[in-house]
Amino acid sequence: MRLYTSSHISTKVNQRTISTSRSIMASRLFLFVLLVASCSVAMASDPSPLQDFCVAAPKSRVFVNGEVCKDPDLVRADDFFFRGLHIMGDTSNAVGSNVTTVTVAELPGVNTFGISMARIDFAPWGINPPHTHPRATEILTVLEGSIEVGFVTSNPENRLITKGLHKGDVFVFPQGLVHFQRNVGNGYAVAIAALSSQNPGAITIANAVFGSNPDINADILAKAFQVDKNVDPFIEHLPGFVLASTTRKKGITDGRNSRKSALPIISRTTRVHQITSFHFSTMASQLLLIGLIVASCSLALASDPSPLQDFCVADPNSQVLVNGVVCKDPELVQADDFLFRGLQLMGNTSNAVGSNVTQVFVAQLPGLNTFGISMARIDFAPQGINPPHTHPRATEILVVISGSIEVGFVTSNPDNRLFTKVLEMGDVFVFPQGLIHFQRNVGHGYAVAIAGLSSQNPGAITIANAVFGSNPDINGDILAKAFQVDKNVKAKRLFMNSKCWSYSARVKGREEDINKNRWQNKVCRNEKNDNA
Repeated sequence: MRLYTSSHISTKVNQRTISTSRSIMASRLFLFVLLVASCSVAMASDPSPLQDFCVAAPKSRVFVNGEVCKDPDLVRADDFFFRGLHIMGDTSNAVGSNVTTVTVAELPGVNTFGISMARIDFAPWGINPPHTHPRATEILTVLEGSIEVGFVTSNPENRLITKGLHKGDVFVFPQGLVHFQRNVGNGYAVAIAALSSQNPGAITIANAVFGSNPDINADILAKAFQVDKNVDPFIEHLPGFVLASTTRKKGITDGRNSRKSALPIISRTTRVHQITSFHFSTMASQLLLIGLIVASCSLALASDPSPLQDFCVADPNSQVLVNGVVCKDPELVQADDFLFRGLQLMGNTSNAVGSNVTQVFVAQLPGLNTFGISMARIDFAPQGINPPHTHPRATEILVVISGSIEVGFVTSNPDNRLFTKVLEMGDVFVFPQGLIHFQRNVGHGYAVAIAGLSSQNPGAITIANAVFGSNPDINGDILAKAFQVDKNVKAKRLFMNSKCWSYSARVKGREEDINKNRWQNKVCRNEKNDNA
């Protein structure tokens, strides 16, 4: 039997203490890494709160992503308080609706909380015209009246999903998709919306495309909407669409150009809880680690699903439906799963807009799954365009490989400010997520660009297709009021991707008023008849 002296016992205790300390230190380091990872993931959406609150200080001269925090010692209850959502908005405007916003601009206390709210008032048959929220999903409930709602999916389906809502009904509009609401009752209607961002942004399609500041070049719009600008009176009657003049015109829906009526809406993010002390037991460390991992995963859902292993190659044949794509059995993964061939090949630009996009998304390259990245090649014929569109799930960064390309994007309501730049070979430009943007070849030869996008499946919403070519059609009365077109104005057909859209359709040589005919959506099988 072995006897231990006090020195032996002391040595053993010290060794265990050192081992425990090292374990705790390792836990702390692991926690720190997880926190850093959590924060970086959180930046994919609204900035996450790192303290109890961060009340916005709008008068600060420091510019950050979001709002600078007010001195916590100066924060009062009123910073978390807003009064007035019970008051009916003024709907005596062109579209017959009014949006009262409660975003970080009106309620500083929501800063970093990833949430906001709005009240929408509708006059009888009033509409909230087709628009998007580049930074937020919207969930809406009807308080009074009956409201028709709808949204349009992205390219290539452009599927219109609509529903009639009554008091107490709830509906959700996915982030970045074109959507609208209309009062279908004879009385006033009211809805409350919550949005998953402190500053959701709002892009009213009519304002952004036809009322940008300065105007988008008429040649770009004419080609995007496939209208002969020399003969088509439809374009001439769109406020803000300047064909032969550089005169600045007002936005199409003037009633929505004030800050109060622009609908910035919300995006929810999970909070990262502070660690107030590192003096915890080993068991507490393990529990906290589990909690942090869960928090990290929930934060990741604000963007593309984050990878939790080396790879998760997409299995397109799986019958299981998830957010993203189910993983392929790792044992069956091959190098070819991470390989795509063909980006060196020129795309076919012999189409109406004179451009072609070759995608390298998760559908074409399964290895991209969960990596939050993709690529595309854009080919342009001389004077070809990539028409105004948005990516609801991605920011785009583009580099010109050859040629000269004019690029631009339009900010959200109420400014609808147009930023443009002419790029030469080697130039790089970035298009913010969800904003309407375009590219045009301004050279006499072909042009090529390569784009990277911050999602495995960025989505694309071509404005002309979504608004005028949805399936089924958006009601003509909604579009007429949204674009403020006189119902008595006649217009010829619009062409896009072998489809026809008409405001007042020419049928067998005669023209019909919009109040007698819904917007038409027909396959143009005979261009001779279409041009008649």
